[in-house]
Amino acid sequence: MDPGSLSRTSQAVALTRAGMARPCTPGGDPDAQRRLCEGMQPLRRLRPGILPRTRFFDGQVLAAISAGIPQVVICGAGYDDRALRFRSPGVRFFELDHPATQADKARRLAADLRDVVLAAADFRDDDVAAVLAAAGHDASLPTLFLCEGLLIYLDQAVILRLLAGLRSRAAEASSLAASVGTHPVGLDSRQVAAALNSGRRHGDTEPWLTVMPVPAWLQLLAGAGWRAEGQGDQSDPMLGTVAEGRSLLVTARPSL
Repeated sequence: MDPGSLSRTSQAVALTRAGMARPCTPGGDPDAQRRLCEGMQPLRRLRPGILPRTRFFDGQVLAAISAGIPQVVICGAGYDDRALRFRSPGVRFFELDHPATQADKARRLAADLRDVVLAAADFRDDDVAAVLAAAGHDASLPTLFLCEGLLIYLDQAVILRLLAGLRSRAAEASSLAASVGTHPVGLDSRQVAAALNSGRRHGDTEPWLTVMPVPAWLQLLAGAGWRAEGQGDQSDPMLGTVAEGRSLLVTARPSL
């Protein structure tokens, strides 16, 4: 993403979610997503797979809150509303994203900034562990780390550095939930990514960089200090849809 631009993809995700029926904690704001989207230009709705992905990550946050996890870190947060929707006593949300996006979101949140810490980070260059430390994240406390719709936009070296940085801030009982782009074993990953980008509306300005077979993703996670615990495709039995076999939802724990 260009330094002064705002991600059209993150806006499309937010606008799509604004029309979804989603859960909310007793102290949360069920209208937060709509308010965050005020003034955004209408965009083409995303494919149906965004619904099950949203449900998965909403469920991860609600489960962490129920388990007493006091910190939630959202990497590549964009216009995510979970800090407001799932506002809960004793739970602190940290959001990391590009400086341009964070500045725009801070303007939109205004008084609601008390509920979330917005930290500017360019994952290509910044040390995510140092960014979190400066933002007040407590590495001695358990944390749920979310990487939703993010890793596919980063190259492998950046992903490895990012996940390793998160692992360095992960106390016992911490967890990671991530969505990753996959393709069948035996295909050339660069050719697959190029073919996918050629058919995407923003494939030239916000290209997908890392699409790999599942075993390669599990190896990368392990190399960054994470042990995969669960995985499933981005499907929804209620809709009868699957994201064309390209998206995998993964949960992981810190390796010992």
